[in-house]
Amino acid sequence: MKPALIVHGGAWKIAPETHAAHLRGTRAAAEAGWNILGAGGSALDAVEMAVSVMEDDPTFDAGVGSVLNCVGDIELDAIIMDGRTLALGAVAAVRNIPNPVRLARVIMEDTYHTLLVGDGARRFAEQKGMRLCAQAELTVPREVERYRRLQEIPNYHPADEFTPNPMDTVGAVAIDASGNVAAATSTGGVHFKLPGRVGDSPLVGSGAYADNETGAASTTGHGENIMRVVLSKTATDALAHGMDVQAAADYAIAYLHRRVGGYGGIIVVDRAGNTAFAYNTPHMAVAWTDAQGAIHAQIMR
Repeated sequence: MKPALIVHGGAWKIAPETHAAHLRGTRAAAEAGWNILGAGGSALDAVEMAVSVMEDDPTFDAGVGSVLNCVGDIELDAIIMDGRTLALGAVAAVRNIPNPVRLARVIMEDTYHTLLVGDGARRFAEQKGMRLCAQAELTVPREVERYRRLQEIPNYHPADEFTPNPMDTVGAVAIDASGNVAAATSTGGVHFKLPGRVGDSPLVGSGAYADNETGAASTTGHGENIMRVVLSKTATDALAHGMDVQAAADYAIAYLHRRVGGYGGIIVVDRAGNTAFAYNTPHMAVAWTDAQGAIHAQIMR
């Protein structure tokens, strides 16, 4: 099996002055994941590495650079899933964790649970010796300025329009030389959200899904609507029903919009190693490997 990888760095209206940073960030993530796959490593390791690279990049709304909620806190969500066993780990509304995707991996491998939230997730990370950080380490001036602007807007709702405000959730899907698929997604959520809000990203079948019998998917966009149609599972089920990978991605996004008026993007890999993406937002940041292992990055518009 020829390995394959595709990553996304968000789908919404990506401000033109940040396009270069999105291209650099998604390319770096794809390169990091591909280095693992090219050396014979697992799809699970590859997607964890790719997503953690984007969590460390302040360009994206994940890890460093995440948005502030309506009381000025950063709460993070992430998921990782192994298509070989259907094992998964997820974390939601957790604070002070620089790489929530890595915590999700530990939850998957070291507990009987699949999802830990809030203070319980943070305490578990401490018990496992994971590094915690002050919120200041995750906060960037861009988001402090945005938070202050949004405080001044009466009854502001983050999904009202295609603003340059980020929906820069990050994700990766991959297949390795053994034919195993995996998916991972990480986010800081939507700007000015209510404390404790959890979107689609850490929810199995919504923010990500992986099954060796079909393929793997990771989503980005307006989480409340993505959850309503279980978008990642919608795409992988389409693969099971005989659609090719591009048709499955297109179908999932069309269904998102037709059923609930939702906007977002999706990346998909099938069990044959074909990759695709689809979106109905003004932009989507993606990077992928071709059949020769070359990496391409693009801001779709």
